Amino acid sequence: MNENTDKKSQTLERATLGGGCFWCLEAVYQQIQGVHSVVSGYAGGRDPHPSYEAVCTGETGHAEIVDIQFDPTIISYRDLLEIFFVIHDPTTLNYQGNDHGTQYRSVIFTHSESQNRIAHEVVRELETAKIYTNPVVTQIEPAPTIYPAEDYHQNYFQQHPYQGYCVAVVAPKLAKFRKKFTSLIAPQFS
Repeated sequence: MNENTDKKSQTLERATLGGGCFWCLEAVYQQIQGVHSVVSGYAGGRDPHPSYEAVCTGETGHAEIVDIQFDPTIISYRDLLEIFFVIHDPTTLNYQGNDHGTQYRSVIFTHSESQNRIAHEVVRELETAKIYTNPVVTQIEPAPTIYPAEDYHQNYFQQHPYQGYCVAVVAPKLAKFRKKFTSLIAPQFS
């Protein structure tokens, strides 16, 4: 590993978020300046090495998540959370749109005490500002083991932009993000 690569890896942090189908979150976070990687996966359940089929039953306890590696000198953890709360509905327990089950719950898995504090602050601010009619039900928990989803789930929207779910659900969330957070879009996606 050369010196520049070593320095870069030392500055990266990790954010793990679940807010419905991981394809939606992945498509958005891949377009943000300072995000180095986004991996769709599963977290927060009982079964080791869960499969998509098992998670979809809702019986494993896992949530569909994205695991994000980001450079905090370019994009802050707070910014990532502010985006998160715009691109999904944090007031619905165990569903987003037509996706129902505990695997679609709104959850923030924190990787440090600082992330835990910031996540709680952001939720408090949303509640105080009464941004949503209903209470925020997003769970905030220490990060458990993260399991990457199967290869065919990775980069899903990029590979299948005209698939029905992508057109009907992912693309509108991506458009909403792009409209509200124009300044955070990476140059290659501008």
